[in-house]
Amino acid sequence: MANNTTQRGIEGTPRVIVTRHLMPSVEARMAELYDTRLNTEDTPFSQEQLIAAAQDCDVLVPTVTDRIDAGVIAQAGDRLGMIASFGAGTDHIDLRAAKDRGIIVTNTPGVFTDDTADLAMSMIIGVPRRIREGVSLIRRGGWTGWAPSGLLGRQLGGKTLGIIGMGRIGQAVAHRARAFGLKIAYHNRHRLPLAVETMLGGEYFEHEDELIAASDIVTLHCPATEKTLGFYNEGRFALMKDGACLINTARGDLVDQEALIAALGSGKLAGAGLDVYPDEPKVDERLLKHPNVMTLPHIGSATAEGREASGEKVIANIRFWADGHRPPDQVLDAFV
Repeated sequence: MANNTTQRGIEGTPRVIVTRHLMPSVEARMAELYDTRLNTEDTPFSQEQLIAAAQDCDVLVPTVTDRIDAGVIAQAGDRLGMIASFGAGTDHIDLRAAKDRGIIVTNTPGVFTDDTADLAMSMIIGVPRRIREGVSLIRRGGWTGWAPSGLLGRQLGGKTLGIIGMGRIGQAVAHRARAFGLKIAYHNRHRLPLAVETMLGGEYFEHEDELIAASDIVTLHCPATEKTLGFYNEGRFALMKDGACLINTARGDLVDQEALIAALGSGKLAGAGLDVYPDEPKVDERLLKHPNVMTLPHIGSATAEGREASGEKVIANIRFWADGHRPPDQVLDAFV
């Protein structure tokens, strides 16, 4: 049955359980405001621990490492009225199950936009210029000095960057990419207003396949949903230009990993930049061994400023809810 706390506030001090270690200032402020239980060891909760937490709190503060599925929500205690997720993504939460139980879900949008765009841009530059290979060459002592034909990469200027997903992060990437002389092409569920397209210098492609075929570099910035699971498959790799590059800072499940490895092995792809993987924290050895795959440990949002701002949003969302008001970052019914 749905609880009775939704958007009405609660009596007394809400109990808040946080599943991962957050910034010290954020944890200190939470401890001042609420009956807060922290994860001081910073180890991910098991499903059993998530269920136990959901049964013993008014507000659960999970992160992307926590799978809050229908089973967890079904077993939650009657007092659970809010899931205040730390981070912009909500694909780790069963939003419909939460709605059916009358549990409000919030996230922290916007705070990681520039951080993630910066990281994506570093790989958009680094993969064509073979930065990872250059670093490895130096570190293993294999560099013999400058040579006219040594470690040749590809220029960025004049190349086409295909952006799949033109939300906040996709647009931030486009702003950065234009400064490097890249042509901007994009696909989005809904076409952007003409004024925004003009500002970004972006060309809209209604179909993803046409965008992929036209791009020298493809960068993914779309959410992980049932429809996008394994979206970048063998067929789409086949559409890419020979020697193109793929960048993924969104979600690991967007890409068929076996198809990616096959495209890299055949030389169809010149390289890839990856910050996310389908089975984190495991990374396929074949990706690690490929000379021109930049493998990063899911650090797209990993700045002190961004993580602190995200924590502050979590606190603000809880305060609004506890006071009986609608949280500013409530995930709307339209998304479920």
